[in-house]
This record gives sequence, C-alpha cells and structure tokens, in this order.
Amino acid sequence: MDYKDYYKVLGVEKTATPEQIKKAYRKLARQHHPDVNPNDKGAEQKFKELNEANEVLSDPEKRKKYDQFGADWQHYQQQPGGGAGRGGQPGAGFDWSQYTQGPGGGGGSPFGQGEDFSDFFGSLFGNMGGGRAGSGSRPGAGGDYQAELELTLEDVYHGGPRTITVNGKALRLTILPGVADGQTIRLRDQGGPGRNGGPSGSLLITFRIQPDARYARTGNDLTQDVPVSIYKALLGGEQTVETLSGSVKIKLKPETANGTRLRLKGKGLPVYKKEGQFGDLYLRLNLTLPQHLTDLEKELIQQLAALRPEA
Repeated sequence: MDYKDYYKVLGVEKTATPEQIKKAYRKLARQHHPDVNPNDKGAEQKFKELNEANEVLSDPEKRKKYDQFGADWQHYQQQPGGGAGRGGQPGAGFDWSQYTQGPGGGGGSPFGQGEDFSDFFGSLFGNMGGGRAGSGSRPGAGGDYQAELELTLEDVYHGGPRTITVNGKALRLTILPGVADGQTIRLRDQGGPGRNGGPSGSLLITFRIQPDARYARTGNDLTQDVPVSIYKALLGGEQTVETLSGSVKIKLKPETANGTRLRLKGKGLPVYKKEGQFGDLYLRLNLTLPQHLTDLEKELIQQLAALRPEA
C-alpha cells in the first residue's frame, strides 16, 4: 500500500501548527462534504481522506509517531522482499528499535497497543512484533465527523430543536440557549462506523452565529444603538425599545446627552446551562436631527438660537 502524505492531503507544511491544521481541515471538509457534493464518489473519498489525515495530525502523539515513521518510509520499502522480511511479516527485516518507547528498544511496533489507525497503518504494523498476530482485525473506533450549524441571535436566545443533515442522515438536536459562536458540541455514535464491530465515532457540531445588525454581543451582554429625537432628549419622555424578549419602555430624563448609555439588567442573552440567568442589554442613545424643516420650524429654531447666543 502506498504511503499517504497526510500533510499533502490537508495542504499544509510539515511544520504546520495545530491551529493551521485545524483551519485547513475545516476549509477542505466543508468543500468536499458529501452533503455539498451529493452522488459524487470522488468528493466522498476525498472527505474520508481528510478525516483520516485530521485524525492523525490533530493528535499530538499520533502525529509524532507518524512523523517518525514517515521519515524512513523509503528505507522500509527497500527491505528484502519489497517491505516483507522474515516469515512474510511486514517490516520484519527492518530495525524498529529506534522507535520503541521503552529503555533498550526491543524491536516492537512504533505504535502503541489499541490505537485506531487507517488501513494504511494497519497494513504496515498489524502483524509486526511478537504477540501481535491478528491485530489488524481488532475492533476499532470510527472516525469523527465535523459539521457546522448556523444560528441567528434569536436562536441563541430561545434555543430549541433543530435538524441537521450529515452524510444524508437527518439528525434532530436541541440547542441550549446561550451558545457561543465557535462553540462545539459532540454527538456520540453519530460519526464514522467502527471497524470489525468497534464503536462509531462522534459528530462534532460547531455553531456559527450570524451577525445581527441590531446588536453587538460581548459574552452574554448585548449593546444596542437607539435613535432618540432631539426634542425627546431635551424635554424628556418615554422611549420604546425592542429587545429579544419583547418591547420595553424606558424613561428619558430631560436634557439627555447624545451618547448616553443605559443598562437594562437581565435583557441580554441567557447564560449557557444556567437556567434563569441572563446578561444585560446596554443602550447607546443617538440623538437624531429633524429633516426637511418647514419655514415655521426654521423661524422657531432661529428664535431659540437667539435666546442662547453662546451656543
């Protein structure tokens, strides 16, 4: 079986940071996802390769072992018998002692017992070392799938049931109020199928909160710009404000200045997994000037200006 260059699969350098690997995987997985490319076998295969590469390179220990092995791939291939040595065992003629973790080597497999690897790894290391016959047929856990779910700020506030389709399968889940942008939840047993009776992997769902023109979010708090007429700001009065929980009326003091900030306690977003707790809503008052003045309005304003020459 040909050596798989997982770095090439993800399009990253061997020196890539975990964040760069994660970013590259998410971009390509979204591009080649079966839901985006229905009935496209090529995209389906590419998606599987991406999951396989991410499974190894996103795990520090697996990545370390993969890097150690990959550096000597050509050396391994050149062993007598085209990579099979004594007794037909893969790699039996190759010195693996440099990769063993224990003192003094021992010629064991460079990979630990019980780890779940792709067929590529299984074909190379499945029968290697003493007492490992048949290990290639061990049950193995399936790989994890990744998906994204877009939500509005109303979805974040109210929560509730949603349906997401992954690999042609519709899954129903409940969104808890207060989720954050970029937050990821895990649905166990909804990922790739296990091998040889092993457990299925998980489905990792990352929430993406759509921008809202009305509010700016900071944690559980919201900030909202509220236009207020200059007359109401000067004389005071009531102002209706729309919040995610409905309309509320606030009282403005006479001579309220432009840019004044008011706090509405408990009118922000719910605190995640803390029932009954909410953030605050901050109002930023922006005074508006009248437009298209009539002649009478201009005359009255001129009279007002004459009373305040210092202005």
